[in-house]
Amino acid sequence: MRMFAIVLILCCTAQAKDLSPELREKLLDSVTERREQSWDIARKIWNAAEPGYQEKTSSSLLADLLEDAGLKVQRSVANIPTAFTAEFGVEGPLIGILGEFDALPGLSQEAIPERAPREEGNGYGHGCGHHLFGTASASATIAIVEQIRNGTLKGRVRFYGCPAEEGGSAKVFMVQAGLFKDCAAVLHWHPSNRNASGDRSSLARMAVKFRFFGKAAHAAGAPEQGRSALDAVELTNHAAQLMREHTPDLTRIHHVVTSGGDAPNVVPAFAEVYYYIRHPEGDVVRPLYKRLKLCAQAGALATETKLQINFEGGIREIMPSQSLSRLVSKNLRQLNDLRYTEEDLQFAARMREQLPLPKPLDAIERVDDLSGTVGKGSTDVGDVSWVVPTTGFNTACWIPGTPGHSWQAVACGGTRIAEKGMHLAARTLAVSAAELMQSPDVLNQASAELKMRLRNRAYESLMEPGQKPPLNYRNKTR
Repeated sequence: MRMFAIVLILCCTAQAKDLSPELREKLLDSVTERREQSWDIARKIWNAAEPGYQEKTSSSLLADLLEDAGLKVQRSVANIPTAFTAEFGVEGPLIGILGEFDALPGLSQEAIPERAPREEGNGYGHGCGHHLFGTASASATIAIVEQIRNGTLKGRVRFYGCPAEEGGSAKVFMVQAGLFKDCAAVLHWHPSNRNASGDRSSLARMAVKFRFFGKAAHAAGAPEQGRSALDAVELTNHAAQLMREHTPDLTRIHHVVTSGGDAPNVVPAFAEVYYYIRHPEGDVVRPLYKRLKLCAQAGALATETKLQINFEGGIREIMPSQSLSRLVSKNLRQLNDLRYTEEDLQFAARMREQLPLPKPLDAIERVDDLSGTVGKGSTDVGDVSWVVPTTGFNTACWIPGTPGHSWQAVACGGTRIAEKGMHLAARTLAVSAAELMQSPDVLNQASAELKMRLRNRAYESLMEPGQKPPLNYRNKTR
């Protein structure tokens, strides 16, 4: 409690320097002038809907855009083919802006308010709005670059093209490659069904695939000769269910069976289950993961199958920054002008019929304060926030009440409803980054706050020693 009080006192001492009206207007005009271009790129990424680490089209669209705008682009950073950085400026504080662009499996969807997959089966869709995320961040970066170039703003800016946020943990490897070590602050945002900001944390997470290898046999004629890999998966899952009762509060354990055999009359020789385990503290997740591995080992032992553990990576919880979030929250509130057109309202009315918990449409006119809360999701932004002061925010890109990771979110993401939220995000990022470049006291305060929150703890990732990016983690397992 005492440490929290110290942080509160510290964060009330420094004030950001307001931009001149002329500079502020130039930044906002720059974003608006590219509004249609940005929407065109976002729609192309939405249409491409590429899996994590395989976002060749999406990554190139953004990298090419930034390169054409005069930024120095470095591709395939951190030994990841679709990761890149784009930088401009030679002096002054360096502000990082994150961008993402991967899609989710099983969420292919047309931009209409009823279920209509664009691709059957495991088709991908932007159920988390990363087509908007990367594009808005790129637009804001270019707006900053234009003002640095013409001498009205002093500083440096770096865009981070971040693949595979959805389970691939690319930012962890980018942190380990030292790509953030010279940043003064990092900004990010995320599409949502509401506008929100504040010094919010998140859940740390570890991901693993348990693969079991048994012996195939005729399930009726010679069952005694088979050793079922599917049985091993089922025993693992049962053990994990029992383990839930004996875990710390706020633990989350969830799984999907990615392979369980092909025919009921054949004893499955191969099966796989994919697990996430989460908690608000990474130091709690690590021992829970060890216990989860015991569940899988027990499943293999009981079924006489061979276990292969494919650890997919771990990500830390977000380390909040009240120093930065106050500045960003102010700008988001000042710039929020979201309103729905008649066309938007017609779409929203039909979509609300598809939502389990629709919310009032006028909710987009406010900005919710999330300070002091812990989000129920996980993001590799957390690892970035352990090494450099970091803050983010949400804008309403889906109609209120739309759950993330849903076909409804994909559908909204292909409409002008999403474009409006993306435009608000780009303007907020541009103004906030410029204010930080002109506010050394805020940057120093944010750095001091991060040190206090860490309490002398050094950053330690949840990856295993020598872990490489799981570039094929979205590949279908057989």
